[in-house]
Amino acid sequence: MSANEAGAALFWGVITFSLLVVIHEGGHFMMARFFKIKVHEFMIGLPGPSIRFKHKGTNFGITAIPLGGYVRIAGMEPGAEDPLLAPALKTAAMAGRVTADSLAAVLDIPTKRASSILITLSDWGAIEPATDDAISYVSLVPTEEAGDDADAILDRARKVTYRGAKTWQRISILSMGIILNLLTALVVFTVVLSSWGFYDYSLTIAGTLPGTPAAVAGLDAGDTLSTLDDVEFDDWLEFTNAISTYSPGDNVSVGYTRDGIDRDAVVTLMEGDDGGAFLGVSTTVTHQDLTVFEAGRESIRWTGYVFGAIFDFFNPATFSRSVEGARGVIGISVEAAQAIENGPLDYAWLIALLSLSLGVMNLLPVPPLDGGKILLELIERVMGRPIERRISLGLSLTGVMLLFGFIGYIMYTDVVRYFGAG
Repeated sequence: MSANEAGAALFWGVITFSLLVVIHEGGHFMMARFFKIKVHEFMIGLPGPSIRFKHKGTNFGITAIPLGGYVRIAGMEPGAEDPLLAPALKTAAMAGRVTADSLAAVLDIPTKRASSILITLSDWGAIEPATDDAISYVSLVPTEEAGDDADAILDRARKVTYRGAKTWQRISILSMGIILNLLTALVVFTVVLSSWGFYDYSLTIAGTLPGTPAAVAGLDAGDTLSTLDDVEFDDWLEFTNAISTYSPGDNVSVGYTRDGIDRDAVVTLMEGDDGGAFLGVSTTVTHQDLTVFEAGRESIRWTGYVFGAIFDFFNPATFSRSVEGARGVIGISVEAAQAIENGPLDYAWLIALLSLSLGVMNLLPVPPLDGGKILLELIERVMGRPIERRISLGLSLTGVMLLFGFIGYIMYTDVVRYFGAG
């Protein structure tokens, strides 16, 4: 890869991941704001130094490492609430300004605990750090409400946080990123397919390569494929996916139709250039124009393919093939640059595929993915109380380690694929 190609991949990688972040995190943001829950930040990039602006109480911006992104919603800290939150907020409201030391003295608790309480109340938007020093917090409770019951003051503060939302509202917030990913993919697929059409790969054989298993078995142009080991398939993609579940050297019965007569041929698969099983047939290809309704139906079919491709990672028979076909940060960046060279429709198609893949991946019940968070919300609902903080953090840490291990391996395969390492 040349320096120019690497630069283009870096640029379009940043653009592509930024778009995906805006789509996914935008879903969480919109649903949180719909329920009138405070959102502190909507940032593109990893946490760190940033360029930002504030609008309606939310900081929007881009960080120094614009890879990924996040939305920070008030009150998403795990675990049970500190029972002294109410008297602490009452103390801050009455005094107008408070420090960890002064709060610790009033409540007769260690300064470390007082500091933790103040951080929580600040996250809820009930207090904020003072601008004239680094240790004080200023109460944001209206003066006329400072004399109310402590629990009533805290309930009002909690009302605008994720913690204060009902279970179905929390699940809606967590789900909306996934839903927006899926909707974006369906809309883009439909627009691209109705504008450009698509190439239909027929099950009718266009030809066989000399010396390949298909040629040796007598398969020829004009034959129409129908089964593999008596298992029927409906289209070329299903057929190629089925072939990939076999290994080189496996014997397989291929069903086909010739001159209206159903036939069978037993072939011994050979090793292809990618190391997988290879039959040696090419297919006939025709271009089809689609109406908007036909494109919508085809979009749903493509969505089903992506769901299947994601869940193939959890099937031992297809895991190796799935990993070989997967792309990480490097691979996606390279393919984004290539798609741009091919034209806007190719790039839009790539965005749709990535958005759909991101949505499906986030359905997995693994913290810290959205599906994992939804599962924890349901467990807490059944238990009737929050999961202990150490357990919640432990589950999230385990999930992060698994995800980063997988992402790291995919990045390694990207390096091998595009830079010839190893």
